[in-house]
Amino acid sequence: MSSKTITLVEVGPRDGLQSEPEILPTGSKVEFINKLIDAGIRRLEVASFVHPKRVPQMADAEALIEQLQDRDDVSTIGLIMNERGLDRALQTKIDEIGMVVLSTDSYNLKNQGVDIEESIRVWGGIAKRAKQHGLRANVMISSAFGCPYEGEVKVERIVELAKWLIEADPAELGIADSIGVAVPAQVTDVLGRVRDVIGDLPLRCHFHNTRNTGLANAQAAVESGVTYLDASVGGIGGCPFAPAATGNIPTDDLLYMLDRSGVETGVSLEKIIEVSRWLEQELGRDVPALLPKAGMFPAGGDRAA
Repeated sequence: MSSKTITLVEVGPRDGLQSEPEILPTGSKVEFINKLIDAGIRRLEVASFVHPKRVPQMADAEALIEQLQDRDDVSTIGLIMNERGLDRALQTKIDEIGMVVLSTDSYNLKNQGVDIEESIRVWGGIAKRAKQHGLRANVMISSAFGCPYEGEVKVERIVELAKWLIEADPAELGIADSIGVAVPAQVTDVLGRVRDVIGDLPLRCHFHNTRNTGLANAQAAVESGVTYLDASVGGIGGCPFAPAATGNIPTDDLLYMLDRSGVETGVSLEKIIEVSRWLEQELGRDVPALLPKAGMFPAGGDRAA
C-alpha cells in the first residue's frame, strides 16, 4: 500500500485528562503513560504547567514527571502558557515544551489572559530560553479553523500568525481545530497555504471530533503531508476554556484508519484498545472511541494486504 509514515503524538494524559471531571491519582497517570509507551507511543503530552486552580487535573505536573522513567526513545511534552510555566518546566526532566497561541484575541484572552500580540512576544522569549536549556520548543496555532467567540477565522489570519511564530525557530508548527468545526477541504486549504510560508518545517495537526469530522480531517492532513498527528486514547478530553469542545480524535479509531490505509505509525492498535478499556475502568465509564466497542477487524487483528 502506501509508504507514508506518521508519528502519533498521544495527548490523552494532558489534553484528555485535563478536560475530564475525574482527577486521576498521580500513580494512575504514571501507569497510563507507561501503558501508552508499551503500545508503541514515543511522543506524548504528559502535563501542563498551568495554575492548579484553573486546571486542577494538572496540579501534580512536577510529581508526575519525576516518577516517569528516563528513556532515550521517548519524548515527553509539557504545555506552557507563559514564562512562569517555563520556569516550572525547567525544574523537571521534561523533554519538550509546547506553547499555544489562539487565532483570535477573544479566545486568547480567555485561554491565556493576554492578547495575541503579547502571546507572540512571550513565545519568542520562551523558545529562546527553552532551547538554551536543551529543550525542544514547539508552538501551535489553536482554533485555526474557527473560534467559539468570534466565529469564522480567515485563512489569511492563520498564515500571518504562522509567519510571526516561526521567527522564533520552533521545532515544528502545530495547527489545531480546538472546537471541532473544520471540514477536510478547509484543512487542505489551510495546510497548503501555511506550507507555502513555513517551507520544510514539520507540521503537526490537532483535531477534535466535536462535529464528527475529526477523522476525515486527519485523513486530509495526512494527504497534505503532515509529520505529526495528535490523538487522545479513547477520545477523551476537549478544552476547558471552549464551550462544548468535546472530544479529541481517538487514538484507537485514528490508528485503525491509518493501519488499514497502509500508513506506518509503529503503534499497536490492539494494545491501544487495551489501554482504552483500562482507562474506562479508571474513569468508571465508557470512553467515546468506537474501536474498544467494535473490536479489531479482522478478528485476529491482521491488517488487510
